[in-house]
Amino acid sequence: MPQTLTLLHQDDHLVAVHKPAGLLVHRTALARGEREFLLQRLRDRLGQRVYPVHRLDRPTSGVMVFALSPEVATTLAAAFTERRVEKRYLAVVRGIGPEGERLDYPLREEDGRLPKAQMPAMEALTEVKRLDSVELPVQVDRYPQSRYSLMEARPLTGRRHQIRRHLSRRGYPIIGDAKHGKGNHNRFFAERLGCPRLLLAAVELTFDHPVEAHRLALSCAPDASMRALLERFGWAGHLPVDGVRRLAPSSPTPA
Repeated sequence: MPQTLTLLHQDDHLVAVHKPAGLLVHRTALARGEREFLLQRLRDRLGQRVYPVHRLDRPTSGVMVFALSPEVATTLAAAFTERRVEKRYLAVVRGIGPEGERLDYPLREEDGRLPKAQMPAMEALTEVKRLDSVELPVQVDRYPQSRYSLMEARPLTGRRHQIRRHLSRRGYPIIGDAKHGKGNHNRFFAERLGCPRLLLAAVELTFDHPVEAHRLALSCAPDASMRALLERFGWAGHLPVDGVRRLAPSSPTPA
């Protein structure tokens, strides 16, 4: 039975929804045979067309915004492309992550059109901050204890799998990442801690409303499995809640 979609915000111009982990946003040639898509489910829920303006990886959960008209979609998509949208993610990683750091590792596209080595390396920036950590008396790797951190990630660019690739390259792979992570830690969380998903969630988006004269700040609580894990590790104080705030519009960039 599909999960019920949680609507975070809706007005005459856009809608924000909590995308469940494991759900594709729309049809793609790379996922033949799939029958469930967020775009379709949201359209059926609202009884009208919706237009995606940004993306989340299939295994990532969290807040996504859709436009309700092509004109608004164009405006919102430009805001994402021009880096005028603030994004905040939470991730659980292996090890004691950096207290605060800007990760500046150019990334090559991974869309399958050409071999990755033939793709140009593009600028990719992610600000990360350790919010908390825990040490478990369990041997998962070669050490008798296993340490994990709750990281905040704020991508300043929008490359595919950027947060996952940046944290992995820095030495702190996200738990549940089958491509860039560590299999033994992924299995430990899935089999022993009941959390078989990628532990990466988009928890905040902030942007100028495309029509109304205010800035919109949307927050999204993690799903039940990720929330239970954070509570188990004593990290409940870092859990966001579903919410909407209207802020003063951002100042125009000086000419």
